[in-house]
Amino acid sequence: QVQLVESGGGLVQPGGSLRLSCAASGSIFSIYGMGWYRQAPGKERELVATMPIGASTNYADSVKGRFTISRDNAKNTLYLQMNSLNVEDTAVYYCKVDVFDGIRTMAPYWGQGTQVTVPQ
Repeated sequence: QVQLVESGGGLVQPGGSLRLSCAASGSIFSIYGMGWYRQAPGKERELVATMPIGASTNYADSVKGRFTISRDNAKNTLYLQMNSLNVEDTAVYYCKVDVFDGIRTMAPYWGQGTQVTVPQ
C-alpha cells in the first residue's frame, strides 16, 4: 500500500499564492509519474499538472504560467506552487502517483484532497 498525505490548502485572497505538498510513503518500489488534479463543485475532476518520470511536465492551459509542479526525490514529496490565484482556482486539489507497489505496475494512488478557496 501507498499513502499520500497532502497539505497546504486554505483560504487565499485573489492574486495570492499557496504551495501544496504531497508526501508519499509505503510500498513504493518505483514511481512512474506524479501529478495534481482538482475538482470544483459540480464539475468533473480535471488535470492541473503532471510530472511523468523521464518526460516533460504538463500543465492545464488555465494554470500555465501561474502554477509550477516540482518534486523532491529524496523525500518522495510532490509540490504545487500556485501564484496569481483567482476564483476559478477554487477546488479540492488531489495528488496522484503511479507506482510499482510490489504487486501492480502503474498502480494509481490518490491523496485525500486539500481544499483551496479563493473568494470573490
